[in-house]
Amino acid sequence: MPRYITTPIYYVNDKPHIGHAYTSLAADVLARWWRMSGEEVFFLTGTDEHGQKVEKAASDAGMSAQAFTDKVSQAFRDLTVTMGFSNDAFIRTTEPRHYAACQALWKKLADAGHIYLGHYEGWYAVRDEAFYGEDELIERDGVKLAPTGAPVAWVKEPSYFLRLSAFADRLIELYEANPDFILPATRRNEVVAFVKDNLRDLSISRTSFQWGVPVPGDEAHVMYVWIDALTNYITALGYPEEGGAFEKFWPADVHFVGKDILRFHTIYWPAMLMAAGLPLPRRVFAHGWWTNEGQKISKSLGNVIDPVGLVEEFGLDPVRYFLLREVPFGQDGDFSKKSLVNRLNGELADALGNLANRTLSLIQRNCEGVLPEPAARSEADQEFLAQLDALPAELDALLGAQKFDQALQAIFAVIREANGYITREAPWALKKTDLARMNVVLRHLHDALRGFATVLQPFMPATMAALLDQLGVPAEARGLSAMGTPLPGGIALPPPAPLFRKAELPA
Repeated sequence: MPRYITTPIYYVNDKPHIGHAYTSLAADVLARWWRMSGEEVFFLTGTDEHGQKVEKAASDAGMSAQAFTDKVSQAFRDLTVTMGFSNDAFIRTTEPRHYAACQALWKKLADAGHIYLGHYEGWYAVRDEAFYGEDELIERDGVKLAPTGAPVAWVKEPSYFLRLSAFADRLIELYEANPDFILPATRRNEVVAFVKDNLRDLSISRTSFQWGVPVPGDEAHVMYVWIDALTNYITALGYPEEGGAFEKFWPADVHFVGKDILRFHTIYWPAMLMAAGLPLPRRVFAHGWWTNEGQKISKSLGNVIDPVGLVEEFGLDPVRYFLLREVPFGQDGDFSKKSLVNRLNGELADALGNLANRTLSLIQRNCEGVLPEPAARSEADQEFLAQLDALPAELDALLGAQKFDQALQAIFAVIREANGYITREAPWALKKTDLARMNVVLRHLHDALRGFATVLQPFMPATMAALLDQLGVPAEARGLSAMGTPLPGGIALPPPAPLFRKAELPA
């Protein structure tokens, strides 16, 4: 079945950081897994380029808003290359097709009576591009702040409103009928509470700045940036054109977002879609935030984590592996170079890399570099190979629930079993005592490595491609369905090469 996966579109008021890489990495792994399972996937990412905050950032940089967004958007596009993301499209909200989609959706909402003209008076945080009620504000040193800590200002201006309050009951019904619509489950309660206690009509236009999508029929107004931003998910599929990619891929299977923008995706977005009579996304998954060596990340502290620098220091695939292995997806986590090095050295280099090198080196020396024939399993072989057989189904369930760390734990549990197997069977000693058994053991180890490399491809695509090359697995036999078909014996294998470069612990 067709699958649609999205990241949030990233706000272009600054350069990319680890949080942006983290969200897109999760989407990339799931997209690669589903493609490898034979699904047709559309994976979208991009940049959110309108709003007062961008207009101000451009002014501070002495640039026009368009020139500023062109520059910063390219940095996000470059990140997709650096991180090896397999996105099918990259959308910018300054594209003409997006203006057309936003205005078409607005007209649909207006024609259905869900938009009315009034005036907005209340608290607004430019940094968050969000409106807040008096009861949501906090006070620090006598200054009113948004719950995020962002400064707020009292705003009074003409505004169009979305009749959001009219959708409270339907939203509650949505959450109750679809308990997995909001994940992780711990985030669901805060959304339900907001809908029950705070749902008011939403101001959806501004007149105090001009950098945005004009409201059709009243160009003194530009659309509230979140109305504009959320529409990107259907713009990229060709909305408002009927048929084509929109019909094939909508609704989205998963919107990946940071927890700070959960409200927009689980309240405003489904209400907009309900009002327009469009299908709702199947899931919104809000991940947590990273700290850096125990400290909150902030530009003022100078501890923002640059994903490009990490890749340059440790290599791409170890960084990809670490980010999804270290912390349960959905929880906050602490980034530590020491932890990254420990996982790189202990799990990747020692557990997997060393197993591959030992096995392939033994085949080179003891089997003249030729893959032994497929072999029947003894009881001793079956003990760990049965776990390997069960991995694809187990991983499909875990990744379908976005449990990335648990998926990696499951894979490495079987890798540890394989390391125990090679130690117990000692194929280096069998050469002298039982040549036939040696060939069986090495063949089973080769099959296991092929399985590990196959299921790890979404996490570490380049390194696993290199391992599959060393294992002699042809390109057409690298999908999940091919794992059950043994390679023929007699394949000449290339000499093995190290998969991972160990790193030194930071001082």
